[in-house]
Amino acid sequence: MATCWVPGAPVQLSHSQDPRRKLAWTLERVDMGAGWVGVHTGRPNTVVAEGIAAGRIPSLSGYQELKREVVVALDGHPTGRLDLALRRGPGPDVLVEIKNCTLLDGDYLRFPDAVTLRGRKHLDLLAAGLARGYRAVMLFALNRPEGGRFAPAWAVDPAYGRRLAEVAALGVEVLAVRLWHTTDGVELGVEVPVDLLEPPDVLA
Repeated sequence: MATCWVPGAPVQLSHSQDPRRKLAWTLERVDMGAGWVGVHTGRPNTVVAEGIAAGRIPSLSGYQELKREVVVALDGHPTGRLDLALRRGPGPDVLVEIKNCTLLDGDYLRFPDAVTLRGRKHLDLLAAGLARGYRAVMLFALNRPEGGRFAPAWAVDPAYGRRLAEVAALGVEVLAVRLWHTTDGVELGVEVPVDLLEPPDVLA
């Protein structure tokens, strides 16, 4: 929730009537003054999947089959799960991992906002898929209106930033796409530039 919360900020909640839940209400989004910030990490996957299916990301268009929450079992690599798989398209099948990105730092939106070993495992799985003939895409869903570029959060998790740069050099595609918040929903917006260059002052 770094850069996503100050006392008194307007919020939107959703309500569940599921009796198995401990809490009936879920925090969906916060208005930090420039517009809604989407803090429900489960929402972007649906928005991105619908946007890809509608052809909103040209580099991922033309695939006839889209599957979500895909178990990926590759020879010589531990089995893992990725958010999307695209099949029956103009090129090799595509593996896609999606990360919700809300950490604002000047003109940059950054990921992660906490150290993430799980995130590095997803990068390793994408790299393994690439080595076995898949296209592999790491997609950052920029879930707030500010910030004109994406970069790793070097000050938070330099190991993640370095691994992201390494797999990108191998051929994993890194995309950053804006999510636009409407009055009653969220839509997939445009891609923004990605900067993977490690600053000189990053600590080991």
